[in-house]
Amino acid sequence: MAEACNDNQVSSICSHCERAIPSSNIDLHFAHCSRNLEKCKVCGDMVPKKFAEEHFLSTHAPVACSQCSATMERDVLNVHRGENCPQRIVTCEYCEFPLPAIDLLEHQEVCGNRTELCHLCHKYIRLRERNGHESRCNGLVNEIAESSRNTRPPEGDQGAQRRPPRDFSPRRVLFTIAVTGMAVLLGSLFFQRRTEQNPVH
Repeated sequence: MAEACNDNQVSSICSHCERAIPSSNIDLHFAHCSRNLEKCKVCGDMVPKKFAEEHFLSTHAPVACSQCSATMERDVLNVHRGENCPQRIVTCEYCEFPLPAIDLLEHQEVCGNRTELCHLCHKYIRLRERNGHESRCNGLVNEIAESSRNTRPPEGDQGAQRRPPRDFSPRRVLFTIAVTGMAVLLGSLFFQRRTEQNPVH
């Protein structure tokens, strides 16, 4: 059982593990230390000799990334997989499509040049310019609305209720287009079937 060292007690450095050991125990410690312990060449930790190989394999042995097959130390593997692996799956900022990181720049170069209709100004805007456009377009619409409010003649006191503003969200516009398209398609199919059933003589 190890005794507590007093401040006045002289200690010696073990030449095998390089720890400070009370001088009275140094010979016994060195005999045990050199026979049973081994310094890891990678991290410098003292590990039991019988577990030295297991320590190396479980802590320091190069491992292959399952995604890109690059080899590295085990302790950096998780960081590599999450941040550096070229085959890690990331999502496109424009369409949220998942793809390998190595293909992201090329994909976003094409994807960001696609256009989308702005529901405020009814112009087609590149997806890569959408955020900047929306902030400018919202400001412009607000200015126009403000100026039209200021120039509008005062309403009479008949108690007429003002109509709530219409919500032209992109989702609502797309839904309206889809419903209209289905109605046109069904109407044309119905008309075609009627003309086939009643041929003109």
